[in-house]
Amino acid sequence: MASPSPIRLRVEGMDCGACALKIETAVNRLPGASDVAVSYQNETLVLNLDEDLTPAAKLEDQIRSLGYAPSALAEKTRALPIAKTAEPWWKTGKGKLVLMTGLMLAVGLGLERLLPAYALYITSIAALISVFPFARRAVSGALAGSPFSIETLMSVAAIGAVFIGEGEEALTVVFLFAVGEVLETVAAGRARAGIEALIGLVPRTARVERDSGVEEIQAEALEIGDIAIVRPGDRIPSDGEVVEGESEVDESPVTGESVPVFKGSGSDVFAGSINANGVLRVRITHKAADNTIARIIHLVEEAQESKAPTARFIDRFSLWYTPAAMLVAALIIVIPPVLFAQDWTTWIYRGLATLLIACPCALVISTPTAIASGLAAGARQGLLIKGGAALETLGKIKTVAFDKTGTLTRGKPQATDVIALTGNEDDLLARAAAVEANTSHPLGKAIVDAARTRALDIPAAFGGSTAVPGKAVTARLKSGFVSVGSPSFAASKAALSDETTARINALEEEGKTVVVVLGGKVAEGLIAIRDELREDAKSAVAALKARGINALMLTGDNRRTAAAIAAQVGVEAEAELLPEAKLARIAQIAKDSPIAMVGDGINDAPALAAASVGIAMGGGTDVALETADAALLKDRVSGVPQLIALSRATLGNIWQNIALALGLKAIFLVTTLTGATTLWMAILADTGATVLVTLNALRLLGFRSR
Repeated sequence: MASPSPIRLRVEGMDCGACALKIETAVNRLPGASDVAVSYQNETLVLNLDEDLTPAAKLEDQIRSLGYAPSALAEKTRALPIAKTAEPWWKTGKGKLVLMTGLMLAVGLGLERLLPAYALYITSIAALISVFPFARRAVSGALAGSPFSIETLMSVAAIGAVFIGEGEEALTVVFLFAVGEVLETVAAGRARAGIEALIGLVPRTARVERDSGVEEIQAEALEIGDIAIVRPGDRIPSDGEVVEGESEVDESPVTGESVPVFKGSGSDVFAGSINANGVLRVRITHKAADNTIARIIHLVEEAQESKAPTARFIDRFSLWYTPAAMLVAALIIVIPPVLFAQDWTTWIYRGLATLLIACPCALVISTPTAIASGLAAGARQGLLIKGGAALETLGKIKTVAFDKTGTLTRGKPQATDVIALTGNEDDLLARAAAVEANTSHPLGKAIVDAARTRALDIPAAFGGSTAVPGKAVTARLKSGFVSVGSPSFAASKAALSDETTARINALEEEGKTVVVVLGGKVAEGLIAIRDELREDAKSAVAALKARGINALMLTGDNRRTAAAIAAQVGVEAEAELLPEAKLARIAQIAKDSPIAMVGDGINDAPALAAASVGIAMGGGTDVALETADAALLKDRVSGVPQLIALSRATLGNIWQNIALALGLKAIFLVTTLTGATTLWMAILADTGATVLVTLNALRLLGFRSR
C-alpha cells in the first residue's frame, strides 16, 4: 500500500467557518484522508491522502458536490504566493445564484400579477426552482456527514413556506440568502486582502549584473550570490547584503519601522523594502521563495489555519447548537397547536422563521475572522504572531520576563569612558585598539570600533597578540609591550592607586565593564565598556506596568551589572542564572499565571519554549521568524506592549462579535414568537449579523497601538 502523500488545494467559495467545518467533516470521512486542515481565510485545504483508497479526483468531486471549487495549489516552499485578481461578483458561482434567484423572484412576482388565479402555483414553482441548488448542497452535505448545515436550515424553511402557501416569502428568503452569501464572500475577501497586500510588496522583476551588463530578469529566477542593482525608488527584489553604495531604505512594509534606515556596505536588506536615494549593489542571500516577505506570508497563513481555543470551542458548540435549534423550531411548530389548539399555519410559519434565525454562520465566523484580522494587522506592523492560540494568550499575560543582552540592551558593547592616567585619551585608545585589532571578543571589538569612530591612527603590532582567556590580551608595539586586561590582572602586574581603584569601582557600579591598559608594568589608563540600553526599553516597561503587567529581567550576567541595568529600566532583576535556572524560573511563574518570555531567539530557546508565549527579538532574521510564538521584526522592545494591546483588542473584538451574533438572534427570536418577524426578516437577521460581525472584525486591520 502506498504511503499517504500531502495534498494542497485552493477551495474557492469558502467564506465562513461553517463552510470550512462542512468541508473538513466531508473530507475526514473519505478513506485514506488524514491530518485534514481547512482554512476559509486562505481558501486552502491541506491533508495527507492515500490515493490507493481515495483518488485525488474523487476528493475534488466530493468538494464540488458541496458547492465549492477546488484546484491544485503549489507547495509553499516552491514559490511566493501570487495574489489573486478578484472576479466581479456577478461572475462568481454565488453571484450567478443571486442573478438566477433574483430572476426567479422577478418572474414569479410578475406572473403572479398577470395571472392572479394561478399565483400560488407560480410562486411555489419559482421558489422550488430557486431553492433547488441549495437543497442539492444540503443533501450532499448530509451524505458527507453534515446534516445540520446552513443550507439545510434554509432549504427546510423555504420548502416548508411553499407547503403552507407562502410562495412569495419562500422566493424572497432564497433570494436574500443568495445575496447574503455574496456579501459574506466580499467581506471575507476584504479580510484576505490584509495578507495579499504583503504579496504585492515584492517586485516581480530584478536588475542583475551579468557578463554582458545589467539584465532585467524575473525575481523568482534570482539565485543566491547574484548581484542586484537597486536604483532609487526601486523595491529590493529579495533579501541580501549591500556590497557597494550607500542609501536610506524604507523598511516599513516589512518591519513597520516608520523611519528610513541608513544602509551601507555590509548592511542587510529585506525584500520589499524601498530604496530612497543612492544606487545599491546587493548580493542576494535568499531566493524569492524564501525571502522575508515570503516567509512572513507563509507563517501568517499557517497561523490563520491553526484554530484559536475560542474558535475550537465555538466549533464544538455549533455541532449541537444547530440540531438543538431545529428541535426548538419543531417544538414551536407542534406545541401551541397540539396543547393550546392554536392555528397550525401560524405556528409552522413561526417555526420556519426560527429555523432561519438559528443559522449559526455569524456565530461560527465571529472568532476566526477577528483572529485573521488581528494576525494580518500585526504582520503589517512588524509583529509576527504564529497562531490564534498565541494571539489569545498574549492578552492574558500577567508577567513579562526579559533577557538582558540583545533584548533590553542593544547586544553590542560600546566604549563609554576613556580615562588616561598618563598621556592623552586618543593615544591610550589607539594603543589599546592595536592590541585588540585581531580579536573576536565583544569587548575588544568595542575598543577597536571606538578608535575607528574617532578616526585614530592605530599602530601596528609586531608578531600578533597573545591572550590569557578571561584576563588579558598582550601585544608588542613599537613603544614596547602593551596589555589590555581585567582590573584583577592589572593589580597583579602593577600597583594601582587608591584613586584608580575607586574610579574602577564607580564605573562598575554603573554596570560597566572596565579594562586597564598597561604599558609594561605601568597602568596607563582605563576604558569602560557597556552594552547600552535600547532607547525604548524604559518606555516599553512603563507601558507594560500601565497595563497592570509585571516585568522582570532574567540574565546570566553578574549581579552588579544586572542591578545597574534593571535600575535604569525599572524592573526586578535576577542575575547569574544558568540556562537551566532561567528555564526553571519561567516554568515556576507559568504555574501560577501566564508569562511571556522575550529573548534573542538563540540562547534563550529553552526559556522561550517554556513560557506561555515566547517572543523573539530580531529584525527579520531567520531565528526571529522561526523561534518562539511571536517575533518582533522591528527589533524594538516597544513591540511587546504593542503585541499585548493587539491581543486585547482582538479578544475584545471576539466577544463583541459573539454578543452581536447571539444578541440579534435573541431579539429576533422574541419578535418571531410574537409574530412580528416575517421569513424574509428572519433570513436578514442571520445575513445581517454575519456581515456586521465580519465588518467589526475588519476594524482590527486598522489597529494602531499607542
